[in-house]
Amino acid sequence: MGSTIAADTNRAAIPTTYPPRRAVVGWILFDWAAQPYFTLITTFIFAPYFVTHVAPDPATGQSIWGFATAASGIVIALASPVLGAIADASGRRKPWIAAFGLMLVIGSCLMWFGKPGDTGAILPLLIAFGIATIGVEFATVFNNAMMPHLVPPDKIGRLSGTGWATGYVGGILSLVLVLGFLAASPETGRTLFGLKPLFGLDPMSHQGDRITGPLTAIWFVIFVLPMFVFTPDFPAKLAAGAAVREGVRELRETLRELPRHRSMAAFLLANMIYTDGLVSLFAFGGIYAAGTFGWQTIQIGSFGILLAIAATFGAWLGGKLDDALGPKRVIAGSMLLLLVSIIGILLVDPGHILFIAVPPPRPGGALFASPAERAYLLLGCLIGIAGGPLQAASRTLLIHMAPKDRIAQYFGLFALTGKVTSFIGPLLIGVITAITASQKAGMAVLVLWGIGGLVLLGRVRDPQVESMTPT
Repeated sequence: MGSTIAADTNRAAIPTTYPPRRAVVGWILFDWAAQPYFTLITTFIFAPYFVTHVAPDPATGQSIWGFATAASGIVIALASPVLGAIADASGRRKPWIAAFGLMLVIGSCLMWFGKPGDTGAILPLLIAFGIATIGVEFATVFNNAMMPHLVPPDKIGRLSGTGWATGYVGGILSLVLVLGFLAASPETGRTLFGLKPLFGLDPMSHQGDRITGPLTAIWFVIFVLPMFVFTPDFPAKLAAGAAVREGVRELRETLRELPRHRSMAAFLLANMIYTDGLVSLFAFGGIYAAGTFGWQTIQIGSFGILLAIAATFGAWLGGKLDDALGPKRVIAGSMLLLLVSIIGILLVDPGHILFIAVPPPRPGGALFASPAERAYLLLGCLIGIAGGPLQAASRTLLIHMAPKDRIAQYFGLFALTGKVTSFIGPLLIGVITAITASQKAGMAVLVLWGIGGLVLLGRVRDPQVESMTPT
């Protein structure tokens, strides 16, 4: 019944006209602007650098990075639905994106000061990481809420997939920029392209790794501008104080009604579980590789480029499959592929693949020359192919199910369920890694997340797909 009510509300609220193409392009470029934060800082460059060169040892570094990720996740979980409800009541999206984008810029810039071996910088770096993470996640909530008014309902999946694919391309280019021109090996003093780092960046003090913070901030400021210039915002409906009161009232009403809308509740719970696992996987994939294979910035960054290329293809293909098959099927297929990949990663170490002994990597050998490294590379690409469609199709399914007049509020609840337990995955990884002194043991908890998400997804109905199915 809950799905039917949501579908009726959606049909009643669908706009009859849509903005020009430049508005859609401006919206898509938000993903391009924000993606380097996740690519450079949380996954492939700065987080592994922090774990291996700032923290006392990799296991300790993975543990405290997990605790910091958990702390920021709690803040995001508690505040997202309230902010979304207030934004729906006020009608505006861009002021919120600007304010939280500023947090992203400030937090990212501060990461430059994390010098190798400087244990006194650990706490300030973790605080800066938390500020930037909260900023980018909240800005994304309000950017997502613009989607239903940009394209017709039958093109939402393609729009979402194109946004994710465009973001991954931005991530690839930012990685190429860092690896090819900024970050050099301390041993050779040369970048991946065999060049000396630009701006005289010192390889010995890892300035090429640390510059990813300011670069992320500058990148965001430049490429988010088209969204502010070309993508229309909603007109203001209420003054700030009235919007706060109305938003909180509507949120309370929605939370009271949610248990009666079983399909929506099941989807939000499923999203809570599988997003936690995916975020943890992306957050610790590069860290795990650094500790398992001893990869440095160039190896991890090259791995990230290949993974991002795979993710770009996956997001693009997923957007097409989303419109053709429905987002629920795309989510389920992506989760199965992720689950297989996670299990595979746990069965790979420098001397083994699936319990079969293989030659370990040779010191000073060619890039990804050992069988185990190539297996890890393949599994990482499978994760990239699955991760983009999973995230893109999830926001499409929410749009299918949520009332249009409360879309930001539901995206706030979406962010809530994506973050309310998001601290649990990193926290458990951190705790288990700390107890066992084993990165592999910490990563093993992600298998449970994949299984739980799949079970709950089976209880979700997509009202738009069902309305198109002949009876």
